[in-house]
Amino acid sequence: MELYPLKVFLTVANEKSFSRAGEKLLRTQPAISLAVQRLETQLGEKLIDRSGKDLILTDAGKVVAEYARRFENLEQELATALTELRDHSAGRLIVGANESTSLYLLQHIERYRRLYPKVKVQVRRTLSSRIPAQLIDGDLELGVLSYDPNDERLTTVTIFTDHLAFVVSPEHRFARREAVSITELGMETFVAHNVVSPYREVVIREFQRHKVPLHMDVEMPTVETIRLMVQRNEGVAFLPRMCVEQDVGKGLLAEVAVTELKMERHIRLVYPAKRALSHAARAFLEVVGTQP
Repeated sequence: MELYPLKVFLTVANEKSFSRAGEKLLRTQPAISLAVQRLETQLGEKLIDRSGKDLILTDAGKVVAEYARRFENLEQELATALTELRDHSAGRLIVGANESTSLYLLQHIERYRRLYPKVKVQVRRTLSSRIPAQLIDGDLELGVLSYDPNDERLTTVTIFTDHLAFVVSPEHRFARREAVSITELGMETFVAHNVVSPYREVVIREFQRHKVPLHMDVEMPTVETIRLMVQRNEGVAFLPRMCVEQDVGKGLLAEVAVTELKMERHIRLVYPAKRALSHAARAFLEVVGTQP
């Protein structure tokens, strides 16, 4: 049903006159009458009793007038909601990220929240391998990846450059070394993340290339559990530098360079290349783009 005939009918009901309704809506009286007649035909009900001198609503007319008022209120609420979205005093921002990449969002979210405190921010934890498909399907507006999805349907912006750090317990024999060779790691027990990632594959290939055994005897589901295992000297690990930065600073872990393995991690904010983004998402892109 079109909303305009309802608006015309409600104006007639409020003004109790076709002519006054026409003046208010800047329409001729015949145009007003025709709009009400079409609404009656569409609903299959007489809405106005035209038999007397005064304009009287039928029972059906009273019901339609009540719903028309609700539509009018909803229209006003819609206009208000859209205005709030445009000036960022409302709305929701949903970003997909995995456990480690969500850390790279913190500084950007902090600034975004200062600028737009009324926008609700939700970082949705998901496997990084699923984020490109979720963006394309419309399940996410923004995503954070540590690799380039190489998909023309997606646009990427680098928001942080990190590196993969080799970390050991302060009690480990390598803890006071500045660097080690990959050949020295053949006897070590590695605590690995049990989620396949491009960086895990790079590490495996480098060990294979140098003909060094890689003992991933322990696999854990989260970065947090890997960090704790390494702190307890139950193994060594390769982890994103940002994930262990505080532990290294506090002396809970020691970072040691591996001469043959220097891997930068480019953290990318990813979004659909052609689909229109919400006001909240566009504002977040502006915040990220103006980061020093």
